[in-house]
Amino acid sequence: MEFVIKISQFLLSLSLLIVLHELGHFIPAKAFKTRVEKFYLFFDVKFSLFKKKIGETVYGIGWLPLGGYVKIAGMIDESMDTEQMAQEPQPWEFRSKPAWQRLIIMLGGVTVNFLLAILIYVGMSYFYGDRFLPNENIKDGLLIESTVANKAGLLTGDKILAVDGDEIENFSEIPEKVLFGSEVTIERNGNQSTVKMPEDFLSQIIDAKEKAFINLRMPFVVVQVPDTSSNVNSGIKKGDIVLALNDYSTKYIDEVKLGLEKFKGQDVTAKIQRDGNVFSLPLSISGEGKLGLVYAGGSTPETLEALGYYDFDTKKYGFFESFPVGLKKAKDKMASYWDQLGAIFTPSTGAYKGVGGFKAIFDIFPNTWSWQAFWGITAFLSIMLGVINLLPIPALDGGHVMFLLYEMVSGRKPGDKFMEYAQMVGFFILIALVLFANGNDIYKAIFD
Repeated sequence: MEFVIKISQFLLSLSLLIVLHELGHFIPAKAFKTRVEKFYLFFDVKFSLFKKKIGETVYGIGWLPLGGYVKIAGMIDESMDTEQMAQEPQPWEFRSKPAWQRLIIMLGGVTVNFLLAILIYVGMSYFYGDRFLPNENIKDGLLIESTVANKAGLLTGDKILAVDGDEIENFSEIPEKVLFGSEVTIERNGNQSTVKMPEDFLSQIIDAKEKAFINLRMPFVVVQVPDTSSNVNSGIKKGDIVLALNDYSTKYIDEVKLGLEKFKGQDVTAKIQRDGNVFSLPLSISGEGKLGLVYAGGSTPETLEALGYYDFDTKKYGFFESFPVGLKKAKDKMASYWDQLGAIFTPSTGAYKGVGGFKAIFDIFPNTWSWQAFWGITAFLSIMLGVINLLPIPALDGGHVMFLLYEMVSGRKPGDKFMEYAQMVGFFILIALVLFANGNDIYKAIFD
């Protein structure tokens, strides 16, 4: 059932993005009286799942869910329709239109992607508001158990104040900024200092398979007391929180682990919190430093607030307030993705190792249906699709835009043969990138 929910969200999001992106090309093409021969969701290699001709355009659904396309008459694209291009240009063809009209047609898809992301963020701001943890409310620092981060100079208990001089406002900003930052300003034991991050930090994290390297410190909450546990008759129950072992404070899980190592093989008096009350219980710690309890650290913001660990903030926005908020969110996400893309194309960072394909996108979606999560992911994917399509690679929108700008500046139009060859080169580059990204998915599935 979880797979059905994930695949449904994945396909719905992908279909929505593809149709709207292609609609961004379709509408200006029709507005400039350019013939659109096909409008397809997914690729129709050899056959279609559905197709219907309305007017001069065949609308259809292909069987290969790797994207979609509109086939515009008189345009050198992935269809490589050289027979049509060999004939005399017709007034209703793409190649017969002024360069500025062709530019608008080519930029239509990415324009829709960015506008869609803005509209989604505006809608989410209005309907859901923002629930976040201000960085200043993290009083006891963060959980940083990654050996790579520790080696770089970040330790559990550190407060991360800024990255590359940009002050951190919310906890949610920290992991991504640290991954792609070069200098991290921390506070440790009341003193501020700067930690210089290695250039290949992200590469090291990927190689070490340490994905969630920065987290909130969480309470040690008992989930189950197994019948085989040495503490089954101690009085400890599901939902209890371990606050101390003897005189050693264990407010957080990482402190409990240190306490268990400190008192392994001993009987201790534990301070327990239950339903708002605090009392003591005798517990036995094994020689391996175990309590024999099943515990969890993941708690909801509401639970963490009720326990007094963190104070979250909630912001609600009026209809008009939500527009600048949504625009800022889209702008920040776009800038962030450009930074990530820059790191990917900088081999020394090793960021290319984290590139994923369709499985990586599929894995982003949650196992349970959440419209809030769905729209948030769809907005990010829309930005990602828009940015990638702007890359100056022939066969992508950005490649066509590059040649059109050259034509508009120089007054010379690249020849059809040149464009055909460029399209072929761009197509092979895209195939290589798709194979690399999805090959990374396969490699991780086998060896991670």
